[in-house]
Amino acid sequence: METVADPAGLNGTLAKRRSAGERIVLVPTMGNLHKGHLSLVRRARESGNYVVATIFVNPFQFGEHEDFGSYPRTLDPDLRQLEAFNCDLVFIPKMKQIYPRGPEQVTRVEVPELSSILCGQQRPGFFRGVATVVNILFNLVRPHAAVFGEKDYQQLLVIRRMVEDLRMGIEILSVQTVREPDGLAMSSRNNYLTPAERAQAPKLYQALEKARDQLRGGDRDFNSVEMRGNEALRAAGLKPDYFAVRRALDLGAPRPDDDPLRVLAAAWLGKARLIDNVAV
Repeated sequence: METVADPAGLNGTLAKRRSAGERIVLVPTMGNLHKGHLSLVRRARESGNYVVATIFVNPFQFGEHEDFGSYPRTLDPDLRQLEAFNCDLVFIPKMKQIYPRGPEQVTRVEVPELSSILCGQQRPGFFRGVATVVNILFNLVRPHAAVFGEKDYQQLLVIRRMVEDLRMGIEILSVQTVREPDGLAMSSRNNYLTPAERAQAPKLYQALEKARDQLRGGDRDFNSVEMRGNEALRAAGLKPDYFAVRRALDLGAPRPDDDPLRVLAAAWLGKARLIDNVAV
């Protein structure tokens, strides 16, 4: 496995792969890898000849009082895991190589509507940061395909919309959420949970499952389903940001005959903001 830190070296390596006719598949990450990330690498390997992962903690995705400074940087273990999963190249750029004039001065990419609801409403500017850095990485790597996880379902739709609207010609692949045995969605921020909070955390997935069962059973009073979900989270000791039933295609408010649906939730538990969703 090769590691590259500068865009020129990255371009030189990938140019050879393109000229050889290889299919390049990208897995963007912020590091601190877990089994969920590695499932993306596995999917990339199944989909292409040459797998590129990126590790870059993007300041543009953190709010003023969020955890950019304390976000875990675990480069050496990350590289060992990527090599074990047959990643071919890891791009580890410095801040100035992604944002030469600084994050404040970079040209922004924004997907309207999708970026301002749910997590976008709670974290203004977050999806602008996602779209901007992913656009930069796409331009540097120029992959044939890229892989993202369904745990960050809104992010997945934002990226798909960006690729479609900007005619990028990149195939966006998705991988189902990887869970702990008790149902908790794997996340880099699960490390923030205390032992007591970790025991509470699966209640988020349980509330989503219950809402899914209600919808599958024919309940189309979406407001009532959402209200019960929020109440279940509060009763479990979580502080919900939202609990929402939406159309799976575009996260719009559903009508009774809409299908498929997605139930999404975000909630605070101590220092950790947990997000999860289920398909209906």
